[in-house]
Amino acid sequence: MSAIDAAVEAIRAGEPVILPTDTVYGLCATPYTPDATERLYALKGRPGTQPTALLARDVDMLFECVPELRGRAGPVVRALLPGPYTLVLRNPARRFRWLTGTAPETIGVRVAELPGDAAAVLDRVGAIVATSANLPGGPDPRRLEDVPAEILTGAAAEIDAGEVGGVPSTVLDLTGREPRVLREGAVPAAVLAGASA
Repeated sequence: MSAIDAAVEAIRAGEPVILPTDTVYGLCATPYTPDATERLYALKGRPGTQPTALLARDVDMLFECVPELRGRAGPVVRALLPGPYTLVLRNPARRFRWLTGTAPETIGVRVAELPGDAAAVLDRVGAIVATSANLPGGPDPRRLEDVPAEILTGAAAEIDAGEVGGVPSTVLDLTGREPRVLREGAVPAAVLAGASA
């Protein structure tokens, strides 16, 4: 079985996997069942009160997962994604409640430009829940060997794409009147401020 097949099979079975993204190595699972997200959180040591991003293979798939994003948020989503952003958007239907932590009225979403084999996995599964494959507070993994041993051994499959960017996505809250940078990442806040000036 190829690494791609193993990762797809594990995701479909609700098991966590490690995939490279355009920013860092991610710990990923199917977003469609609460149990899979709970396993991912337990492996990472992340409290369930924290939100985690829904990562879709493309913007159309994202809109299929959260149809309400086709409305007012649609043009902004299409302008920024795919890209190194996690967008926090309104979630009026409270979809994917197990991903939204203590704020079910919002949801974090990504469409990333994944390297080769990881893109092939996402093409087949459509969407995943994804968080960095590190322990809370630990360094962001640029290479598969940077992923902590306990996460590596707990994951059902992994894809190795060598070294990736190493800086996590920039988190933008677009739920208010003005965009807010919640986490500066791959796109510095100064660049965003210049673009909106």
